[in-house]
This record gives sequence, C-alpha cells and structure tokens, in this order.
Amino acid sequence: MNRKAFLAMLARDAHVARRNFVPLLLQTFLQPLMFVFIFGRVMVGSGYMPPEYKSLLLPGIMALSMVGAGIWSVAMPLIGEFQFTHEIEDRLLAPMDISWVAIEKVVAGMLQALAAGLTVIPAGWALLRPGVELSLQAPLTFVGVALLVALFSASGGLLLGCSIGQAHVGLMFSLVVAPMIFFGCTYYPWQALQPFTILRWVVLINPLVYASEGFRSALVPQFAHLPAGRLLIGLVLFNILFITVGLRQFRHKALT
Repeated sequence: MNRKAFLAMLARDAHVARRNFVPLLLQTFLQPLMFVFIFGRVMVGSGYMPPEYKSLLLPGIMALSMVGAGIWSVAMPLIGEFQFTHEIEDRLLAPMDISWVAIEKVVAGMLQALAAGLTVIPAGWALLRPGVELSLQAPLTFVGVALLVALFSASGGLLLGCSIGQAHVGLMFSLVVAPMIFFGCTYYPWQALQPFTILRWVVLINPLVYASEGFRSALVPQFAHLPAGRLLIGLVLFNILFITVGLRQFRHKALT
C-alpha cells in the first residue's frame, strides 16, 4: 500500500461527501426516520403497539441505516465508475496494488455507515421519547458489533457493485436488498419467528439478522435476543466471505 495515495483517495471521497451533504443526509436518514416515526410514534401512540416496542425498534433501525448507507455508498459509485464515467481508471493508475483501491472504497463506506448508525440513536430518541430505554452495559460488544456491521455493509456494497450492471440495479433492490430488510429482524426480534419453524432458521443466512440482533444485545439486553458470541461469530464469517469475494470480483472487473 502507498499510504499517501491511499489517504489522498480517502480525503477525496470525504470531500465529495461534504459537498453532497444535504442529498446524502436525506438519502441516508429519511427512510429509517420515517419508519421510526410511523412504527414507534404513530403505531405506539395509537395503541396498536405496546410502549416497549419503541426500545425494541430503535436498534433494528440503527442496523438498517448502517447497512443501507454502507451498501449504497460503495455499490452505486462503483457501478457508475465501471460502466459510465470510467473514473475508476484514474484510481487504478495510483501507485499501489489494485486491491488497495477497493479497500479504500470499503473504508470510506465504513465511515459513512458508522456516521449513519450513530446519528440514528439521538434522532430516534428525540422522535420516540419518552419511553425509550436504551442501556449500554456492554460497550465493547456495542463497538465490536458497530465495526463489524459497518465492514459487512461496505464489503457487501463492494461485492454488489462489482457483480451487478446498471440495468439490473432495480433488480438488486427487489431481489437482494428488500428481502434482506424484511427478513432481517429489523422491526421484530428473531424470537418473534418462533411459530415459523423453517423460516426462523432460513433467515440466519441473512447478515442483517446478526446486525439487528447484535445491536439489541448491546443496547436493549432486557429483550430476548440471540447470544452475543454467536452474533459476533456470524458477523465475522460474513465479513470474511464478502471481503474475499468482493476483492476477487473487483480485481477481475478492473483487469478486464
């Protein structure tokens, strides 16, 4: 790795993010906050959901925001740079191995995902108070889950951005992102799938389940959740898979 070139590309991505701050803010936070308001404020306030649902919902929305921000910030620019603007060609000429160009994309996506997730907590608390009971009894677990979720979202964006063409972006959201959200335990805990014997095990192939349940184990341990150790192992395995396949796809696409 050429440290100067790596940091220069990272600084450029940060500059672009600052210039597009308002569209980026709306793109990242508008939909999750609407879900928080509708499910947490309207549904609870009207009596259709118990008051405890506010605390159960917020960790799932945090996971959803991080995953959406990481995937979007890495996958969509890659699709455009490879197929239309060809801006990626300038980056590939940087004096460092091709893989480090992809890793820089992942690091930039991780930072955006972390910013999106950490902003959801105060914004959600402001929308849902009173009644939100968050606890940080295991800060190391929270930090570990946040970093692993940010990495898997950005590396997942790398994999999707190098595997899907511009014409299939809509298909990606219909067949990959949407099912991942609805079966990712974002709006309900994994224990809620207890009556669905087969489904509750099938959804474990969805990495968003481990993100949502991981934040619940760290922020609302009073609710039933998957064991923290298993959640961390699951996130690590998904990260290894996504980053390995994503880097291979990036090298193949860059060289061809």
